[in-house]
Amino acid sequence: MDQTREYDVVVIGGGPAGENAAQYAVEGTGMTAALVEGELLGGECSYWACMPSKALLRPVAVADITADLPGVSTAHVAPKALLERRDAWVSHYDDSGQVTWAEGAGIDVLRGHGRLSGERTVSVVSSEGTTTVRGRRAVVLATGSVARVPDLYADVQAWDSRDATGVVEVPDRLAIVGGGVVACEAAVWMTALGSQVTLLVRDRRLLGRVEPFASDAVLEGLRERGVTVHLGAEVTDVRRDAAEATGTGRVHGGAVTLTTSAGEVEADELLLAIGRSPRLDDVGLDSFGVTPDDVTGGRLPEWLHAVGDASGGPPLTHWGKHQARVVGARIAAAAAGEVAWEPDREAPVPQVVFTEPEVASVGMTEAQARDAGHDVVTSRVPTSSAAGTGLLRDHVVGDAQLVVDTQSRLLLGATFVGPEAGELVHAATVAITGGVPVHVLRHAVASYPTAAELWLRLLEELPREFRTPPD
Repeated sequence: MDQTREYDVVVIGGGPAGENAAQYAVEGTGMTAALVEGELLGGECSYWACMPSKALLRPVAVADITADLPGVSTAHVAPKALLERRDAWVSHYDDSGQVTWAEGAGIDVLRGHGRLSGERTVSVVSSEGTTTVRGRRAVVLATGSVARVPDLYADVQAWDSRDATGVVEVPDRLAIVGGGVVACEAAVWMTALGSQVTLLVRDRRLLGRVEPFASDAVLEGLRERGVTVHLGAEVTDVRRDAAEATGTGRVHGGAVTLTTSAGEVEADELLLAIGRSPRLDDVGLDSFGVTPDDVTGGRLPEWLHAVGDASGGPPLTHWGKHQARVVGARIAAAAAGEVAWEPDREAPVPQVVFTEPEVASVGMTEAQARDAGHDVVTSRVPTSSAAGTGLLRDHVVGDAQLVVDTQSRLLLGATFVGPEAGELVHAATVAITGGVPVHVLRHAVASYPTAAELWLRLLEELPREFRTPPD
């Protein structure tokens, strides 16, 4: 019988959240850590989500700009080269670089499916057998999430997000069920690759967690690109002949027919983009009486932690990495008999949607702030109202908005739509994190002519009394 291997920290899941948890727990401490990963080290983000999707979207965005920017020849997307760029950014699905990083950080990589088999104990199952490891100080669940596949779609071999980012065979007609980030972004790059895309959205708008004006801008942008969008469309039946698991990114069988409240839709492939669930079903929680709801509810024994998608929080890489840094620091501090310093307010969660136009937001929407009991004032200006933004292209679409608490004069939320949106939002993230009131923000001088000048336009639109401290 193999002897149990011991580490100070064992992390199940080697994606960005797992990597950060292991690194922050042991760096500079002399403690040991192991990452348990059954697939590619680097996780969903590196190979199937953030990196490949943005590698596909950026050239499309550049081509769009050249079509609206005099003085430069209009560029066109080259599908073969676009997919080659994707392959380069995912390292051709080779994780040796990630392994080199882990080894350089003093972290052992254990290949196989990690499953809790008791208190502080993890069984790692691989083709070579089972290895038992123990986390003396902590075990971290960083197992990520899985795409949701309702029973209605169980037998049709629909694409999930991995097929969309890992596309090899471009279907002539692609139906996408969903109206969130994955659905909207995939519609952009699949259209650029040559698919005729139909988006079936159950809700009455896209991107239900952002401001309505941002949803409207993305809807218009998709329709201008040639995407057919049906809002309020409920799928009641799905049929497909010769459904077959042909491999990631390949067409999975014959034509698909969807019966919907918007009429019948036929496609050569179907992409399900209706959300993801924490991957907690086969991680051994029952071995010591913990349930998935306990994990997502934060009801865990002191030695067990959850980070990233597995924690049930926002399924965003940067949020998972932030959680992991916090948890790692707590583990390291506890080992030293200390308490890790943390800010006294919860960190806001920014998000960027890389559509055309781009959408970036952080904090609360106006509706969320009011529902939370805040008395708020908003300011909204056209994104084109700053000279620096207007110079980026001839036709700048979209608005920007701030949500401010009238009592504290603190920023509660911000939304930017249009060019440079993803770069503009970080200033809002800093302002919310630091508790900077808007009368102080007015004195953060933006360079001219840059997109950041949009901040001054927004702050000037607030009531004049917000320019000085409250009485």
